[in-house]
Amino acid sequence: MQRPIPREIPLVVFDLDGTLLDTHADLIVSLNHTIAALKLPPVSYDDVTHLVGYGAQVMIERACKLHGYTLTSAELPALMQRFITHYSETMPGVTQPYPGLVAALSTLKGKGYKLAVCTNKMESLARTLLDRLDLTHYFEAITGGDTFAVRKPNAEHLIGTVERAGGDIARTIMIGDSVNDILVARNAGVPSIAVPFGYSDVGIETLGPNRIIYHYDELTPELVEGLLVA
Repeated sequence: MQRPIPREIPLVVFDLDGTLLDTHADLIVSLNHTIAALKLPPVSYDDVTHLVGYGAQVMIERACKLHGYTLTSAELPALMQRFITHYSETMPGVTQPYPGLVAALSTLKGKGYKLAVCTNKMESLARTLLDRLDLTHYFEAITGGDTFAVRKPNAEHLIGTVERAGGDIARTIMIGDSVNDILVARNAGVPSIAVPFGYSDVGIETLGPNRIIYHYDELTPELVEGLLVA
């Protein structure tokens, strides 16, 4: 009798901000520290919530625009460095994994699954944050918005992450909280799971993920396998 061909181990790829970790409070603190150099008043979470997943530069630009300040390209490098320095020195701050996340990661790893992070945050910042929260050991690969020449929603960002993790794109799913995450999954041809507790400025259901989970208790091996054979 012919033996079944063994399937590759599943790979579960996570976004970081708003998906793995609730980072918004610390990002806003560092953003307000940054724009204080321009004598601008602080912004609130509601002002920039939907921009958290787009990186520090976009948040800085948006905060300046909100205050009617015309930001020049010459000013940006120093502001970026001010943000990076403050954020690096103060992390993890009050940032925490979302409820149930660590248990879900442990369960998936215990089943032999591979895990990875694909974020538009700078790779160095993502790694430092995960290190300080003692989460790095869960992941085969961690890639950021500056790891490759492209970033989410470009499919090559996710594909490159899969390659670094030693995974198979045909046995990969993407989990995220925003349009970039759902689009990068679609562009790479992999199933997506959305979480509604992150930083999307639209209802996550409008983005067309394959599934939505409302708590990490729902992220089970059975759910992953079900999506991969669907």
